[in-house]
Amino acid sequence: MRSQSTIFREEALEYHFLGGRAQGDLLRISSRWTNWAYWLLVAVLVAGSVYVVFGRINEYAIGTAVVRDEGRTIVTALTGGSITEIAVQSGQRVEAQQLLLRFNDWQEKIELEHLQRELNLRQISRLKNPDDPTAQQQLATVRAQIEAAEKRLNERTVRAPRAGVVRDIRIRPNQQVAPGELLLSIVGDDDALLVVAILPGHYRPLLKPGNPLRLELTGFRYAYQPLTIDSIGNEVIGPNEVRRFLGQEIADSLQLQGASVIVQAHLPSRKFEADGRWHEYHDGMSGAAEARVRSESILLALAPGLRAVFGGGDE
Repeated sequence: MRSQSTIFREEALEYHFLGGRAQGDLLRISSRWTNWAYWLLVAVLVAGSVYVVFGRINEYAIGTAVVRDEGRTIVTALTGGSITEIAVQSGQRVEAQQLLLRFNDWQEKIELEHLQRELNLRQISRLKNPDDPTAQQQLATVRAQIEAAEKRLNERTVRAPRAGVVRDIRIRPNQQVAPGELLLSIVGDDDALLVVAILPGHYRPLLKPGNPLRLELTGFRYAYQPLTIDSIGNEVIGPNEVRRFLGQEIADSLQLQGASVIVQAHLPSRKFEADGRWHEYHDGMSGAAEARVRSESILLALAPGLRAVFGGGDE
């Protein structure tokens, strides 16, 4: 029998008295790293508090953007017909009135030759009968018909309306073209480039000319182009009106939904830098545009009730 009642086993007491303390020591904590961890937590708490008080949350109006050449000249077909010759290539520099292309004009040439032969006959008749008023009237009629035929023949030849560089040729030889159809465009060296941004319509009251606008072109990630808003549409419009404004050749490539507002900004140059290389802007390039419309304190966002004390906080 045990001489004294105890909660410990005899083997444990014996091991303790013999000095086996290596595995039974209390947890030893170094004061050096606990002090360092303490002050680190204090610093993080102070930095977080300062950030919450002075930091801000920005809200952006994000939409689709398209690069447009504001000064480009679009050459369209005055008459319809089949194209027999294209005298220029894309990227070629042309002078004013330089030949661009020809339409099939054999019918107009045949008509003009027929009228010129008739003119010769009328002139002979007029010489034979100088006092005949009918012959004189017929001669004047043929001359008017020749002028009209020459005008139609000239319309079968398309010439450059201005000097510049040929861009965006939309036609090919032997293609059938309708009147008013786009043939090509000519761009000048000093033509201004414009960015047309389609932003959500509900942001219209918050958008102002002079505010910054940031452009990120498709295919050039993180190559942001800082711009300044020049003008803003007064009306909030639907997708059909946006397509009409952009032109059908551009609008077909964009997905437009809901009410939108049109924002315009000029590009400072015709080139931009991406990945250490310079590239040229081209009409029709698309991307994403964003404009800051609202800035709010983080503290007021976390505690909206403080708005009554600090008076709003939005910018």
